[in-house]
Amino acid sequence: MALMHRQSLTQFATPVCETVVDAPVPQGSEVLLRVEKCGLCHSDLHLQDGFFDAGNGQRIDITRGIKLPFTLGHEIVGTVEAVGPDAPRDLIGQPRVVFPWIGCGACRDCINGDENLCARNRYLGVALDGGFASHVLVPDSRYLLPYEPLPAGFAAALMCSGLTAYGAVKRAATHPRRRNLLLIGMGGVGLMGLAIARAMGMETIAVADLSEAARAAALDAGAATAYDPAVRETARRMLKDSGGGFDVIVDFAGSEASLAFAMSALARGGKIVVSGLMGGSFTTPAVSWVHKRMSIEGFMTGTLLEARELLDLARTGRIAAVPMQEAPMREAADWMEKLRHGGIIGRIILTNGA
Repeated sequence: MALMHRQSLTQFATPVCETVVDAPVPQGSEVLLRVEKCGLCHSDLHLQDGFFDAGNGQRIDITRGIKLPFTLGHEIVGTVEAVGPDAPRDLIGQPRVVFPWIGCGACRDCINGDENLCARNRYLGVALDGGFASHVLVPDSRYLLPYEPLPAGFAAALMCSGLTAYGAVKRAATHPRRRNLLLIGMGGVGLMGLAIARAMGMETIAVADLSEAARAAALDAGAATAYDPAVRETARRMLKDSGGGFDVIVDFAGSEASLAFAMSALARGGKIVVSGLMGGSFTTPAVSWVHKRMSIEGFMTGTLLEARELLDLARTGRIAAVPMQEAPMREAADWMEKLRHGGIIGRIILTNGA
């Protein structure tokens, strides 16, 4: 029986480490994928910690239901190695990218195609063991998507950072007032959002980030203007530059500070889409909702249909390359620590060597 090497959590709030077990044998419609690459995502750090920051010293516990050792990683691409008796045998040997936001399959949201909203979800790397490993067990072949001729690492990143950015930008694009667009937070998801927004035909996109390097990367990637939220006069300048504020703002940071900054730059009748998970709390006077006639929508990940839409968009070649750096899977703990302390531009893709 083949062995499966994993970079797993053996205790929350500690670095991942290697664990070795027998590779699972797929049953029913399950598929065993030999992992080639798996992207490192900031949400992996929250899972490592075992909580989300709810602000004011409060935490949302996310450890319940997770059996240790547990393997993180949800941006997964590889080759089908084995299939269960109810899965198509012609998949064996085929390269596939994994849609990881898998629901229970029976609830109202799943039946409606919104598996990413399922309360009894089976998200890979979140509820079920994920892709920081030599192999991953996927519950059904329907979640394996062809991605060629796209590069494997790029395809993997599309299934989380890309899908989150795509869904957020798509929801921003449906707002009836969209004369201008501001993206806050130019990390891996934010840079992907900028590339996708440009691929969807949006122009003169402004960005904001505390990091000078991130702002420079965004300008190199086609942003029209880059703002530093830490500068005292930034909000006033933005209101002037935008002619009274931005109609649509996508907040890829999702912190108390980023939301306050978004509010300061929002036009009357505007919309904020929040896609980040940095945490904290947010309050605003109730009268502001009516006075500014604004809306705020939360969004994370996307549907299986949207994943297919995004792959189709990527195949057109219109999504510009986002900075990506590959590193060996065995170095997962080191790269998670580097991501935690900032300074990484774009995405880290963990790879299994030949």
